[in-house]
Amino acid sequence: MAYKDVTPPAGGKITIAHGKLTVPDQPIIPFIRGDGTGADIWASSVRVFDAAVAKAYGGKKKISWFEVFAGEESFKKFNTWLPDDTVEAFREYLVGIKGPLTTPVGGGITSLNVALRQMLDLYVCLRPVQWFTGVPSPVKHPEKVDMTIFRENTEDIYAGIEFAAGTPEAAKILDFIAKEFPKRFEKIRFGTEEKAATFWKAVGSQDVSNDVKVGVGIKPVSESGSVRLIYSAIAYAIKHNRKSVTIVHKGNIMKYTEGAFRDWGYNVAKKFFGAVEIDGGPWCKIPEGKPGAGIVIKDSIADIALQQVLTRPTDFDVIATLNLNGDYLSDALAAQVGGIGIAPGGNINYISGHAIFEATHGTAPKYANKDVVNPGSVVLSGEMMFRYMGWDEAADLILKGLNGAIGSKKVTYDFARQMEGATEIKCSAFGDNIISHM
Repeated sequence: MAYKDVTPPAGGKITIAHGKLTVPDQPIIPFIRGDGTGADIWASSVRVFDAAVAKAYGGKKKISWFEVFAGEESFKKFNTWLPDDTVEAFREYLVGIKGPLTTPVGGGITSLNVALRQMLDLYVCLRPVQWFTGVPSPVKHPEKVDMTIFRENTEDIYAGIEFAAGTPEAAKILDFIAKEFPKRFEKIRFGTEEKAATFWKAVGSQDVSNDVKVGVGIKPVSESGSVRLIYSAIAYAIKHNRKSVTIVHKGNIMKYTEGAFRDWGYNVAKKFFGAVEIDGGPWCKIPEGKPGAGIVIKDSIADIALQQVLTRPTDFDVIATLNLNGDYLSDALAAQVGGIGIAPGGNINYISGHAIFEATHGTAPKYANKDVVNPGSVVLSGEMMFRYMGWDEAADLILKGLNGAIGSKKVTYDFARQMEGATEIKCSAFGDNIISHM
């Protein structure tokens, strides 16, 4: 691949065949530092990554880092928020990592993160949630939270099929529904000028137009998209010896989208993993004699799940859910174990092998270049990346180092202000602390 503004370093390519990655000893890994605090976080994190690899493999393996650009930094350099070079680098080298990005205000790309996920069809948003001893938490027993969320990444509301209220495009959609599905159109509360006028008159307004202003969004949920997500979740549960997979949905209301997601999920469990129904179903279990024997596949309504991950966290293990539900769940769970500042994430296509691991928090521009923020989200995203690559020894050292650093109580300000007897240190020093505890 010929690149316009960046040059790949020396090294080898990660490849995939028959669903299995082949990783050379010096793989080229594209990375984006990120905007705002991204530069500080990356500088600290990359030293942790390199130290873990060096210690684990005694110099026999090494990452060949390939810097690419997106977000505000990219716009300053190249006058584009997401260069073709960046997308192609992630496409060519399969596995990459990134910091937080600024999303442009106004038209065009609504989210650079979403754009990358859709361009590379990264259909799994993988969010492991675990507590590290000593991390401040708002709940009494954060140690009970140990879950992995498989969030569908390309469909649902996040597909971005929306039409602004009052536009000709929205009017076309409304006209189509009114003509082809008149009974359904009645459920659009203010879908006609008459209904709009009645409302404004009732509230005593004389200044508002009676024009129909209804924003319209389309929520696509496909069998193919659901099957590949839930299959990945069950396969993960088998590989990592987990006890259950919970399909989280709102199918009691959205029967033909989220309800279908649930039904397709149970079909996946039966068809591909040989699961059999328990007590008449729909819950089912993988029977003895099959890989993953004993794993229970069950479901939970989304609003109940959001309550029970707080009150009964041990009931949940691997969670498979749609895009919007997964957004709520992953951040709610992150809050229980120390906040989104140390929550890692991965966006993965297990079929093509493409994966981008990323910080899950924002850019926090007011703290940019102050060397104060917690690098934990990127550090743990790197741990996920090494685990995905099969470099478990390096991943284990990162976890060991982070546990030791937190246990030493020499931590960044977000932890120090909540930990009794803690010493506040810089972002860079926290990276050093992690390395010293490997």
